[in-house]
Amino acid sequence: MKFLKVSAAAAAIAAFAPILPPSSGNVAQAQEQCGRASWYALTSMTASGEQMDPGKLTAAHRNLRFGTKVRVINQNNGRSVVVRINDRGPFIKNRVIDVSRAAASELGFVSAGVTSICYQIISS
Repeated sequence: MKFLKVSAAAAAIAAFAPILPPSSGNVAQAQEQCGRASWYALTSMTASGEQMDPGKLTAAHRNLRFGTKVRVINQNNGRSVVVRINDRGPFIKNRVIDVSRAAASELGFVSAGVTSICYQIISS
């Protein structure tokens, strides 16, 4: 009898495992989103409460949970980088993410300032 109770509990947990966190938005956004990205190199406090460090691989997103790891792919050159969301933004229309200067360097668009990207959530 105990085996049945454990199996039922495990089945109940497994049934809810694929549910996306509320802060990730709709399912299409959670799997992949494409748009424009820019970079920033401020040294002020981020919305998460940590000091912005342009040398770290971090990013700002409007509503993804702080700590979420996201793979960002530059659509112009195929380069990619994994960043951690630690700030809010971008505050400019038609941009989906702002990355740190270090991330922009890895993606190869520092001199351009903006680029076309797609991103995928790795973990939240």
